[in-house]
Amino acid sequence: MNKKERQGILMDYITIALAKGRLAKKAMDMLEEIGITCEEMKDPDSRKLIFSNEELKLRFFLAKANDVPTYVEYGAADIGIVGKDTILEEGRKMYEVLDLKMGKCRMCVAGPESAAELLKHGELIRVATKYPGIAKDYFYNKKHQTVEIIKLNGSIELAPIVGLSEVIVDIVETGSTLKENGLVVLEEVCPLSARMVVNQVSMKMEHERITRLINDLKVVLASGPSR
Repeated sequence: MNKKERQGILMDYITIALAKGRLAKKAMDMLEEIGITCEEMKDPDSRKLIFSNEELKLRFFLAKANDVPTYVEYGAADIGIVGKDTILEEGRKMYEVLDLKMGKCRMCVAGPESAAELLKHGELIRVATKYPGIAKDYFYNKKHQTVEIIKLNGSIELAPIVGLSEVIVDIVETGSTLKENGLVVLEEVCPLSARMVVNQVSMKMEHERITRLINDLKVVLASGPSR
């Protein structure tokens, strides 16, 4: 396909994968600010899996957050919008190109106040978390503390209360749930927010279009308040 065809009617689609839920809606609101819309996605009764804007040659689909990096790494999506926590946990090969400054929160080590001493002295402790990859990297590579990591899927705050673990590693927004259960933030692992990621091959093949999109979003981020 020659350059003229790619720029004209036969121009390839760029596919964007969005993490389901509030993040997808906020992401589409931000994209609308730079002139990227998808009317099909606004139909609450639609059962479609892939939505498109034929004029802009863009496709969109919604996926579970944990799956977005996989779609991007393997090229099923050129671009993904997903939380930093998912990017860190999944560890996929792709470019992280932009902090969208939405959904800001923190990944923290939390537990009863008494557990603070266990963290200071590098003792062998149990850590409950939905994010074993992040927890392992933090304790092993940053703190150099040997821990037993217990993977949970439900209410992580329950683990130290019932004695399953000494501490937890989890996302903290306001800290109110921790406080209600007698727990506190003991250490901050890293700040979190929504990020844009790009497939490595797509960045080369569609460099001009993707870079323009990124730069347009940078202008919006620079002019508007944090989301």
